Amino acid sequence: MEIKELGHLVLYVRELERSVAFYRDVLGWRQVFPEVGGPAGLGIPAAAFSSGRTHHELLLIEVGADAAALPPGRRVGLYHFGLKVGDSDDELREALERIERAGVRLVGASDHTVTHSLYISDPDGNEIELYIDVPGVDWRGNPALIAAPIRPLRL
Repeated sequence: MEIKELGHLVLYVRELERSVAFYRDVLGWRQVFPEVGGPAGLGIPAAAFSSGRTHHELLLIEVGADAAALPPGRRVGLYHFGLKVGDSDDELREALERIERAGVRLVGASDHTVTHSLYISDPDGNEIELYIDVPGVDWRGNPALIAAPIRPLRL
């Protein structure tokens, strides 16, 4: 077997409407299911989003306000997931301005040589990396660049 690509990510969320507003209105993902204002159809509170690359890249499933929180610190499980937001630092600066206007707290910023990255958390504490691939960096020709030392990001 050979993995061709990461197809989608499914997250459990406490409040679907709150998370839909974050992923749709703050991050700008296109909601594909249910259509805004349309019927859910799954029989459970859920919403799906797509950048257009595939039918859905993100599915949110509501589990309720009494669901256990993610434990802080080192733990087994998801650390973060990355979302490419453009191809230049200008686009990354635009993303930073958008999240700041929405009141989303920046939890980190790194220059990974191959990417420039901002780190935020969604309303349920899932960490998200918003990144751009640095133009001109040939990580395919030199895969060691992927493990280059992490430096502070200067936008």
